[in-house]
This record gives sequence, structure tokens and C-alpha cells, in this order.
Amino acid sequence: MAKVSMQSPVNVSADEIWKLIGQFNALPDWHPAVSSSKLEDGGRIRRLSIMGGAEIVERLEKIDENDRLYRYSIVSGPLPVANYTATLRVKDDGKGKATIEWTADFDPAGATETDASAAIMEVYKSGLDNLRKMFGG
Repeated sequence: MAKVSMQSPVNVSADEIWKLIGQFNALPDWHPAVSSSKLEDGGRIRRLSIMGGAEIVERLEKIDENDRLYRYSIVSGPLPVANYTATLRVKDDGKGKATIEWTADFDPAGATETDASAAIMEVYKSGLDNLRKMFGG
């Protein structure tokens, strides 16, 4: 099983950034590759429309407002992964600022582990870079 992890500081409080990224349906508000998100199954499934026309379906596995995290899995999509589970977490740095942590475990599918990891890292980098543009970091 492969593992990918990225962290990014932002110049806002953990509570403020969590208000934006902590909503399971909020990816279009901050990730430049996601054009829309539609919730299904009582909010447990999100159907993401990706720029260029692809679609990714993800399932919310856990949300913890107190720890500012949610865990989700990919049900279907074009990424070269299987058994993918990721966690998006916001941590307080103790100085009034936040660090966003995005981690995933998965099996490569149809690609080498290096290529599958690079694809996931690019998704994470794109989103985290955009949050730094929005809030500084």
C-alpha cells in the first residue's frame, strides 16, 4: 500500500480555514480542478465534476468537527488508485495560524506506485497551493 502526505501552512486561524474546507461539499470553493460537487445519499456521497469533464465519486467515511478532520474514500474515478482512503485535517499551530494536512493510503491501479503517488500529490499540491493564494502561507 502506498502513502502520500502533504502539509501546508496558511495565514488564518484553524477555525476559519475549517469553515471553508471542512464542508464535504466545499471542494469547488477552494480546489481549482473541481468545477462542481453534488451530494447524494444524505450527504455521505459527493459526485465531483473535474475540469476537463472527468467525474470522481467519493464517500464520506468520518467527520470530526472537534479535531477538524474528515476521512473519505474514492468509490470511482479516473485516478490510478484502488482502496484509496484520505484524511483532510486542519491543525492549529498554537500561534493563531493553521496547517492543513492531507494524507492518503491507496493501492496503485493501472500505474506504478511512483506514477500513482505523483498523480495524488499533484491533486493535493494544486488544492493546497490555491489555499495559500487565497489566505497566504
